[in-house]
Amino acid sequence: MQWSIFQIEAASIVGIVFLIIILVVILASAIKIIREYERAVVFRLGRLLGAKGPGVILIIPIIDRTRIVDLRVITLDIPKQRVITKDNVTADVDAVLYFRVRDPLNAIVKVQDYVVASSMIAQTTLRDVLGQVEFDDLLTKRDELNKRIQGIIDEVTDPWGIKVTAVAIRDITIPESMQRAIAKQAEAERERRGRIIMADGELQAAKKMQEAAEYYVKNPSALRLRELQTWAEIAREKNLIVVTEGSTQSLGSMLGLMKSLREKEKVEP
Repeated sequence: MQWSIFQIEAASIVGIVFLIIILVVILASAIKIIREYERAVVFRLGRLLGAKGPGVILIIPIIDRTRIVDLRVITLDIPKQRVITKDNVTADVDAVLYFRVRDPLNAIVKVQDYVVASSMIAQTTLRDVLGQVEFDDLLTKRDELNKRIQGIIDEVTDPWGIKVTAVAIRDITIPESMQRAIAKQAEAERERRGRIIMADGELQAAKKMQEAAEYYVKNPSALRLRELQTWAEIAREKNLIVVTEGSTQSLGSMLGLMKSLREKEKVEP
């Protein structure tokens, strides 16, 4: 009889312990800790209950289901897309998409997987937009194209509760044959600009020479001074024979005087 009572008490203790364990498990599953940058979308028996958090929230085990949504900016790498531009240039374009969840309820209810959906719409938009521009614009107008792509993606993902913060075209790869053609084009462009600059310089110099000639005509004394300066520069050269017109007066004496002055300067310490 005593043994039976002992068995009953032991079974009761085991049952109580088991019940306590079950209660602890249920309580642990009922308590959720949501971080500051997260929200918990709660479904009760399949019906949307709302978004909760941050902090500690209570849910009913088995009855409630939760989906945790991260509100931070997500960096999504858009795989390389083969793009044919408006002028029939084939290029592989790689881009990066930055977005965040603005409305956790729509991000869960309106779309099955908002990350995959955003990636797919980004790839499609990238090909469509870049296929409408020429290759030169693709290289020189990246900022404008980034904003254009961002606006289109943001408009599509807005009903999903997604806000696109930025789109950046990261890399553009073209075939090697096209690279050689672009290099030749750039070289020809540089040569053209160089010739234009030289021609413009010659034109400006000719205009200045014309102005100088007109000034010398009006001022013969200035022309004479310029002539003397020229002879002085010629006198610096050694073993140089100068042939002039016979009408040039006192040229020999002037050159001799300049030569003697220079020799005197060399002799003096």
